[in-house]
Amino acid sequence: MSSLSDVPPGEAFTFVPPRDWRARLHRLWRIVRANPRLATGLAIVAVVLLLAAFAPLLARFDPQTAHPGDELLPPNATYLLGTDKSGMDIFSRLIYAPRIDLTIAVTATLLAIAIGTPIGVVAGYYTNRWSESAMRVADLIQSFPVFVLGMALVVLTGQRIENVVLAIAVVNAPVYARLVRSQAVYVKQRLFMEAAKASGSSDRGIVFRHLLPNSSGPIFAMSSVTVGTAMLLTAGLSFVGAGVRVPTPEWGSMIAVGTSSLMEGGIWWPSVFPGLMLSITVLGFGLIGDSLAEVTDPRRRRV
Repeated sequence: MSSLSDVPPGEAFTFVPPRDWRARLHRLWRIVRANPRLATGLAIVAVVLLLAAFAPLLARFDPQTAHPGDELLPPNATYLLGTDKSGMDIFSRLIYAPRIDLTIAVTATLLAIAIGTPIGVVAGYYTNRWSESAMRVADLIQSFPVFVLGMALVVLTGQRIENVVLAIAVVNAPVYARLVRSQAVYVKQRLFMEAAKASGSSDRGIVFRHLLPNSSGPIFAMSSVTVGTAMLLTAGLSFVGAGVRVPTPEWGSMIAVGTSSLMEGGIWWPSVFPGLMLSITVLGFGLIGDSLAEVTDPRRRRV
């Protein structure tokens, strides 16, 4: 079995792109080929993205149109994955749903990074009351159950997609603040940081030109994991009625709609298919995140 040891030393651990795009692609291919988990995760996410991108061409019915008289039909030649209790085509809704789920998850992750990273860098560079207060606020946010806090924020701000994005971002921002701060504390002790100070660089220049670029490596791995967890949180909020509303196609709301049919009559397809898609997609992002963490951290390198 191939492993990261097949990649030449140092090649798998740098994100400095070569000038030649062919060399860049070759390096990426070597890393992917050396890590089957990364290849599997990328393949899963690529398939989901392709389904979402070509949903208008693949869907046989409008994902938000009900068909009276065709409620709860099992998978058949007309409705490939059956219909739900409103008569809406499950397959069409299934491939349209990533457009909502991925948009919310990716946007919330980028917003969490934008909020948490500057706080973590500044708190790692300065050791004062402000940095300690910022970390205590992060501890306070993380002390609450993620789902409960997310649901409370959505209830307080209103049940709109942008508020769901904001709630997920607030919940995840402390993760990046603590991650970047721990990395910044380590980088601050490196010799090149001392050299930058000795050269007369301002604190702002040191933070943005030296500390931030050298402290942001773990963000790449964590961001993939955060996208997966954000999708789970989005689905959970929709499941309890605090997220995306029906009939907008979204996996969590599809599971919620299908659960009543499953519990009452054993009709499994309205909830099982979106549940499988959600699980597989989150697994794909998790594999990517874990593999990137391994690639960028020499301490986890397989031998």
